[in-house]
Amino acid sequence: MPAIILIADDYDDTRELLRLMLQAAGYTTREARNGRECVTAARQNTPDLILIDLSMPELDGWGVLKELRADERISGLPCIAVTAFASDADRTHALEAGFNAYLAKPFRSKDLLATVELLLANSHKQ
Repeated sequence: MPAIILIADDYDDTRELLRLMLQAAGYTTREARNGRECVTAARQNTPDLILIDLSMPELDGWGVLKELRADERISGLPCIAVTAFASDADRTHALEAGFNAYLAKPFRSKDLLATVELLLANSHKQ
């Protein structure tokens, strides 16, 4: 059964791009248009991994991560920050906050897929 990846981004084009890349690689995808939808979707039907934009309405990616990590049922979900904030300091801040990985936009498909595969492999070992 293919892994289920939740894509949380407020831009339709970004969600579509991520969806196409991930589905072409054999993953099943679900989508959320804002942070609140992301948290609700993760709680209702737990995905295997979540891609989270840091700048979203209603609840930003930082708030999403905080809520996910506070919920013991889903606290261990691998989460990737996908963001236009691309400095080394932004990467460090995201990883220190609890994201499992960080991808700066624009990203290459092979980088996205390699990161997803690594995190999924690591999460299944636990």
